[in-house]
Amino acid sequence: MARLRRRGRRARPAPAVPLLLALAAVTLIGGCSADGGVEASRDVPAPVAAPAPVSNAERSLLHDAEQTLIRHCMSRHGFTVRKAPEHPLPGQRDFPYVVDDVAWAREHGYGSELERRARTLRDTDPNRRYARSLGAERRAEAMDALHGRQRNALTVTLPSGAEVGRSDEGCTARAEKELYADLAAWFRAEAVTQALSGLRRSQVIADPAYTGAVRVWSACMNRRGVHHPDPAAARARFLDTPGKATPTEERRTAVAEAQCALSSGLSDTAGRLSSRYGDALKAEHHSAFRERDRLQRAALPRARAIVGND
Repeated sequence: MARLRRRGRRARPAPAVPLLLALAAVTLIGGCSADGGVEASRDVPAPVAAPAPVSNAERSLLHDAEQTLIRHCMSRHGFTVRKAPEHPLPGQRDFPYVVDDVAWAREHGYGSELERRARTLRDTDPNRRYARSLGAERRAEAMDALHGRQRNALTVTLPSGAEVGRSDEGCTARAEKELYADLAAWFRAEAVTQALSGLRRSQVIADPAYTGAVRVWSACMNRRGVHHPDPAAARARFLDTPGKATPTEERRTAVAEAQCALSSGLSDTAGRLSSRYGDALKAEHHSAFRERDRLQRAALPRARAIVGND
């Protein structure tokens, strides 16, 4: 796991460089044409297409391969580790701005029951039970075997200005190195691209178009007898203080939130802003996305072989 620490003040994002301009910046080689223009050399290579992102199924394959490698590595160290499921609770969903799925809200409310089930799964996880069964000294040895001793051997500064570090030793690092070949490059690309999700969300919720849509949403909720200034406050009432409201009240409030999200335009506004800021951040940090996609795509044949031989 990466460790997080602050490095000075929050860094301002660098100005975005339009990707099309970068691709268009090819040097023209040659002399003048018959009409006095510049004749481009026929030897100028065409821009290399960026690797396509992996699909959800391919991402699951990479996860499975990594877990397989970790399990085998830990076994060589004398420890028994089971594969960690990629989606331990499939019904869970993330609504970063507002719940806008009426059917899901009608069934799960804000997901407090799913949160309880997720905590139960974590508490009864076979790997956690196994770790608890080990003595303190043996458990420390298992953690070192899994994560390595030097926890900040690799570091990267995120777009937010925070610095994260991780080990380049241990079974987790060894598995990622075997899968992606270049551990340092994979860590940098994965850390930066993952961090941009939080940065995009903070930009969306600070946008005047979003805050204006939230006011319309809140008025819609008031008309339904539910009084919350924004979706975060509504969600906190049920998820931050579990047990203080009935499941019926939670579902009723979540359904009202979803219906108002659709009728007020908040859902559309959030989606539009999320796409706009996401595209801008991806253009600004396109090298990290390109590197992540390249490493994942190159790892797929190795992943198939690892899983196929397991």
